[in-house]
Amino acid sequence: MTAPASPPSGALARRLNLGDAVVIGLGSMIGAGIFASFAPAAAAAGAGLLIGLVLAGFIAFCNATSSAQLAAQYPTSGGTYVYGRERLGAWPGFVAGWSFVVGKTASSAAMAITFATYAVPAAWVKPVAILAVLALTVVNTLGITRTALLTRILVAVSLLALTVAIVIGFSHTAASAAAPGVAVTPYGVLQSAGFLFFAFAGYARIATMGEEVVNPARTIPRAITTALAIALVVYALVAVSALHALGPAGLASATAPLSAVADTTGAAWPGVVIRIGAAAAALGALLAMIAGIGRTSLAMARNRDLPGWFAAVHPRFHVPYRAELALGLVVCVLVAVTDLRGAIGFSSFGVLLYYFVANLSAWTQDRANRRYPRVLALLGALGCLVLVVTLPLGSIVAGVVVLAVGVGYRAVRVRLAR
Repeated sequence: MTAPASPPSGALARRLNLGDAVVIGLGSMIGAGIFASFAPAAAAAGAGLLIGLVLAGFIAFCNATSSAQLAAQYPTSGGTYVYGRERLGAWPGFVAGWSFVVGKTASSAAMAITFATYAVPAAWVKPVAILAVLALTVVNTLGITRTALLTRILVAVSLLALTVAIVIGFSHTAASAAAPGVAVTPYGVLQSAGFLFFAFAGYARIATMGEEVVNPARTIPRAITTALAIALVVYALVAVSALHALGPAGLASATAPLSAVADTTGAAWPGVVIRIGAAAAALGALLAMIAGIGRTSLAMARNRDLPGWFAAVHPRFHVPYRAELALGLVVCVLVAVTDLRGAIGFSSFGVLLYYFVANLSAWTQDRANRRYPRVLALLGALGCLVLVVTLPLGSIVAGVVVLAVGVGYRAVRVRLAR
């Protein structure tokens, strides 16, 4: 049999099939969502987080359809950064790419901390989180097929642990479950949806890897919608079972909600299973995030929206190794100075702007490249704007400042180039 041709110099290799792409999307979503965003969502909306989950899921679906049809038309690395440039112009593309890179860099730090929080005693959290970032950065630089294989293992472990948590949540109740949570208000529900949207953003990793997927026009749309549907079902089961076991107030105050669910049994082994699953889910999310940010950074560097040094592709492993190594170092620094809940709001700000640009880009596609009703792109764009303004004020301010830094950098570079 003739060996597959090597990709041209500077290009990535198409090695991911449908199953690989779905697993990478699941690895990104499940780790980030279930173990990080339910507690702040419950603090914002109490039992109304279930309404927030439905709202976040619908907006994510709109965004997913836009991303899927754009990825089919532009099957290259970079995701909405590329789509924005192609459909709207260089500046909207840059805003999308910059928002994605900074937002997901913050959430990479959050996932590293989540992993260490479940895996080791409190005194060891920061050092172990940094070691995890370094180790997974090395895995990513060894090739995308290794990333997909490790993600597949981590997702399997995570889903097993979540199954245990769901069964316990529906069959046990803590004494504090009857305590009332915060009053359910429209603003609180919208804010909870903003937090929970953070949980659905993993399918973006599939689109950013368009240059490495086999038959992307067919594979990427199917992978995005499949991964999102599976994640939504899992989230709904976990949310309802956790509310049953802990109540809105208990869920809002829990630092490790699913461990608290496991503790309702009075036995030790469920807590061990949950901790292993949580650690695996966080590692899976971190692994996929590093891969996705590296590909977006590669696309931006190719257009000089980031330093061209980051555009290098390893001649053997066909990955953007410089971008990924630099990212790993930045995440290690953030791990040392950030906390989990603050990173969630900041990340949601960046990701919602990213998908706002994606929806506007999909709105401009012609009929030949449109796979879904055009109204979904409009609803997705409006939904992203609504959720952005309901995030905590600190997250909005931080997001605006960092966005301004990126815009200022590009404005200076464009002026110097002229």
